[in-house]
Amino acid sequence: MPRTGVATLPLHYGKAPRWLFSRMSMLAREILTALASEFSPEEILKRFSDPFWFQAFGCVLGFDWHSSGLTTTVLGAAKEGIRGLEGDIGIFMAGGKGSTSRKTPAEIESYGEKHSFEPRRLVYASRLSAKVDNTAVQDGYQLYHHVFLFTRNMHWAVVQQGMNPQHGTARRYHWLGDNVKDFVVEPHKAVCCDRRQASLNMVAAGSEGARRVSVELAKKDPDRLLREIKAAGNLELARRHNITGADINPARIRSTLIKTYERQPADFETLIAIQGVGPRTIRALSLVSELIYGKPPSYSDPARYSFAHGGKDGTPFPVDRKTYDRTIEVMKKAIQAARLGNTERLKAVRRLADFYHL
Repeated sequence: MPRTGVATLPLHYGKAPRWLFSRMSMLAREILTALASEFSPEEILKRFSDPFWFQAFGCVLGFDWHSSGLTTTVLGAAKEGIRGLEGDIGIFMAGGKGSTSRKTPAEIESYGEKHSFEPRRLVYASRLSAKVDNTAVQDGYQLYHHVFLFTRNMHWAVVQQGMNPQHGTARRYHWLGDNVKDFVVEPHKAVCCDRRQASLNMVAAGSEGARRVSVELAKKDPDRLLREIKAAGNLELARRHNITGADINPARIRSTLIKTYERQPADFETLIAIQGVGPRTIRALSLVSELIYGKPPSYSDPARYSFAHGGKDGTPFPVDRKTYDRTIEVMKKAIQAARLGNTERLKAVRRLADFYHL
């Protein structure tokens, strides 16, 4: 995964005021409609997978540029803005924050039924991307927000966020399906956070040996494997190890190991896709892989703007509602005119963008 920069995302609690969120939804709708019209629905996926574009998008919508709330609110506004227009724009959004994130598969299936496409591959991509960032990458951030964007042609992107209340920070994970050659080998487009730390990173290129051995271990008789885990727990570990025997409770993972033994997973992707295989199981397998079989996992952390309308909290200046409403109106009229064959307004917007990129 290329390093694209660092974004500081301090945790902010609370909600966007209703008057701002409604405007954010309207402006997001017009911007996404323009992108789909000028380029393609797939271009929207590329933009959302770019952390810098996403951050700038939040700024244009008038939200705090530096807070964790930008992720949840901007995605919520975009999803609300295109509600009912998904088929026209060609982009679909499923998921959200907390309990809404767990409804993502059902939302995808509902869209598939309504718009006549097979949703299974998309449901799998949604589930596995969340599983990777919660289980295969153990960086101290618990996922609480997952949004899956896709087109009817099976192109997809993911923006999801984890929280570490102890540090008071959030970490955002960006995926672009077209770039994912392997779900468990460097799959991210970007991971954004201001803190970098030693993390169990089983999807790093350097974890290939640990992934291979973990799969072989998961296919062993559970009782035999538990004896090896207990033996590993009695070893005196050097300070450099990020996982110790004290992290593993063999009795608690036995039922999961029985599942892996019965399933006999073919590879690491299949292993982590098994229901019940969570962070504890992967920690146990990676520990035995390193201490007994000499195949250490990677401990490398995967984490590697402009105001148009002001910010919610008045930084760098309060949101100017009149200007905001005017922007929505201009975008809406430009798109309506383009649909009638008059593209001059959209061309003017594009010329303005080109001017500022000189």
